[in-house]
Amino acid sequence: MTSRSEPVQAILRELEKKGSRKVREEMLTRYGITAPKAYGVPLGVIKAMGKEIGTDHELALALWDTGWYEARLLTSFIDDPSKVTAAQMDRWARDFDNWGVCDTLCFNLFDRTPHAWRKVEQWTKKDAEFVKRGGFALLACLALHDKTTGDGPFLKSLRLVEAGADDDRNFVKKGVSWALRLIGRRSQSLNAAAVTLCERLAASSSPAARWNGKQALRELTSPLVRRQMAARTAKPTRNSQQSRNTKQPRIKAGGRK
Repeated sequence: MTSRSEPVQAILRELEKKGSRKVREEMLTRYGITAPKAYGVPLGVIKAMGKEIGTDHELALALWDTGWYEARLLTSFIDDPSKVTAAQMDRWARDFDNWGVCDTLCFNLFDRTPHAWRKVEQWTKKDAEFVKRGGFALLACLALHDKTTGDGPFLKSLRLVEAGADDDRNFVKKGVSWALRLIGRRSQSLNAAAVTLCERLAASSSPAARWNGKQALRELTSPLVRRQMAARTAKPTRNSQQSRNTKQPRIKAGGRK
């Protein structure tokens, strides 16, 4: 399917219809998003369009090739994570030219692919600003969304965070901070490791590293996060709860109310 196919053109016409000059202007003035080809469509509207279209990998590929900002955001809602290849991820990452596309793709699509962890390792070491941002954004999204991976991979990923913490480019720096803060909120042990890293970064001679360390340290040692960590530690898992029930046969046959 090419970018000139009727389904793609119909979607572009619909995006143009839903766009506005006000949203286009706010993309830059309010959010710092630079996108030469943009209609000015709110993300919520794009997400609703994606839900209506449904999953369509080939259509996502064609929409991406149009170069339109909203069309690229839409791909994150309609592409099939199981069909996204590592080569596709690299190709699209090289096209990242603003944090809006970068973060939306990582948040809604890339972190659900089987290649996510490998791309974190690769992209966080790249020089291109938004590819590197993508590596840390992807790590942050995994920390937020991945409910099955244990602490080990996240603990190892802190070395990538430390290595990238002295990059003073705004979008990379904020991506590093995002990843560090979300890793530190996953569990008690990761919080402790992240806090240790924050303290080390806060004492660094690098202004960017100090900023990252102090920003994340303030959040990860806050009373709110401390309470959340304590609650997660105290909350029994399903397996441990079943184990306790097995060891306590005195529970009445009627069960709990």
